[in-house]
Amino acid sequence: MIFVLPLLLLAVAAVLGIVAGHRGADAARPDDRPLALPPVDAPDATSPSCTRLLAALPATLTASPHPVPRLPLAAPAPAGATAWAGTAGGDPVVLRCGLPRPPELTDSSALIVINGVSWLDLSQPGRDTFIAVDRPVYLAVTVPRDLGTGPVQSVSDTVRTTLPATN
Repeated sequence: MIFVLPLLLLAVAAVLGIVAGHRGADAARPDDRPLALPPVDAPDATSPSCTRLLAALPATLTASPHPVPRLPLAAPAPAGATAWAGTAGGDPVVLRCGLPRPPELTDSSALIVINGVSWLDLSQPGRDTFIAVDRPVYLAVTVPRDLGTGPVQSVSDTVRTTLPATN
């Protein structure tokens, strides 16, 4: 009888550890509920270029610490937009296609090239926003900084193979 209490306590501790481990796994899992995106000015969102790009984008983006799946968008979803889950409780990755020319883009703008696509970097604290400026349409991808550079690299690969470069 003297060994029953320690064994019972050990069993309770093991069960609590398993339950806590499952909760931790759920906390690390990205949110997959439909995402409501507000409309933005995107005059070319329904263009053939945007339609082709959106159809070609991957279902999952490379990200750190784990890949992120595409999210369904809540109705009414804005044309030319898609999103992928962020980390649990974090912001999603959002792509918008068919945007107007960004006013920040000038002849002297510093651009970065990621996997063959020229991007204007409009990053802010906590998130990186890149606007592709060398394609037939302007598109923006906003990535929470905690996901690393994988999402914009994955999007760049699809942009490069789907939309021809312009000068």
